[in-house]
Amino acid sequence: MATEAEAAMQVFYESSRDSGMTRLVRVLVVGAGCRGQIYSRFAYIHPERMEVVGVADPRKFARTELQRQHNILDENVFEDWHKMVEREKFADAVLICTPDRLHKEPTVAFAMKGYHILLEKPMATTAEDCKIIMEVCNRSGVMLSVGHVLRYDPTINQIKELIDIGVIGDLIHIQHLEPVGAYHFAHSYVRGNWRNESESSFSLLAKSCHDIDLIHHWAGPRRWVKISSFGSLSHFRKESKPAGAADRCLDCSVEKDCPYSACKIYLDSVKEGNTGFPVSIICQNSYPDIESVTEVLRTGPYGRCVYECDNDVCSNQVVNLEFEGGVTAAFTMIAFTEKICQRNTTIYGSKGELSYDGHEIRVFDFLTKGSTRYTPSKDSPIHFGMSGHGGADYHLMDAFISAVANNDPSLIRSGLEETLMSHLLVFEAERSRLESRVVYCGDT
Repeated sequence: MATEAEAAMQVFYESSRDSGMTRLVRVLVVGAGCRGQIYSRFAYIHPERMEVVGVADPRKFARTELQRQHNILDENVFEDWHKMVEREKFADAVLICTPDRLHKEPTVAFAMKGYHILLEKPMATTAEDCKIIMEVCNRSGVMLSVGHVLRYDPTINQIKELIDIGVIGDLIHIQHLEPVGAYHFAHSYVRGNWRNESESSFSLLAKSCHDIDLIHHWAGPRRWVKISSFGSLSHFRKESKPAGAADRCLDCSVEKDCPYSACKIYLDSVKEGNTGFPVSIICQNSYPDIESVTEVLRTGPYGRCVYECDNDVCSNQVVNLEFEGGVTAAFTMIAFTEKICQRNTTIYGSKGELSYDGHEIRVFDFLTKGSTRYTPSKDSPIHFGMSGHGGADYHLMDAFISAVANNDPSLIRSGLEETLMSHLLVFEAERSRLESRVVYCGDT
């Protein structure tokens, strides 16, 4: 039975239908976790433009919940995506939102079957697999949109426009910061799915391929010349464990003095009525409540002491880049921040300075010594569950569905070759860190 919230949403979705005719795009969802659910919600807002007609996920709760939300026929619900792709093609596109290490195989299989693809970032966990994905999509003639959602944030998109029209003159240097957030890092990269490189990928790829892609995008057509990177895993190590701390937060006598306590991050959130991120992530087989969250913390990975986990990915990393013409860029990813993923950017030009604090753009003009502020209008409707990344989750899906409906790949803001290049930059940055040296373009 639909909840009151779902009924209210349905009223909104019905009222948001366009009166004009448009082609309906039918999509499949492979991976019904957080990102798969979020991208699927575009069908709620625009049921005349997109319909979810199939789902594949090995977790029964996840796939049946997505089935319920979108009224998917039983025959189109799969535990294994291999069974889905073996069927005669029965949709236009597929949203691939599997774990990082499980991106390549389904992407290649569905591309060869003729499905257009929205692939959650990163493309894959090796440079070779990224190249294979691009080659197969090119050969199969299908569109590929990688989930670089920040490309679709209206404010961040305006930064590129301002650079290109020359408001700060010639581009000189890009300074970009991603503050991951202390509890967010502990959740995702110490206890969670991205904690261990052998099971997922290194943190620069998993978390910050967004950011390297933006830097590459802002730098324009300039070829990168050299790259260096430094970073390490700080603090979340066994030697940092406080005296008297237990292996699990529920059993810990010093838990109240620990900022990374699972009790604070998860149980306190539920008690305050917050069952969204990150609480929604940890309950894979039920809706989150006090009982289910307590059980997860008692037996699962999210209840472990952050100093007793099998995490090995960097908590802080810097990347330095030089492009043709002497343009430079410096990127910092840091776990230990108050702000959560609220990027901060300053771009220096020959005639001015552009800064972005996560909310608005400010341009300072060296000649007039005046400042101009830009706050792009959020012209999209209210998005139920699609307001993440500054509304960019919605805009990404809007562009992808429009591209498929109109057979127009130009609507996808990150083309195949550009997306591949930004991923290769991430791999080269990590190679620089591991080998403790500067990596030059073309250096093998």
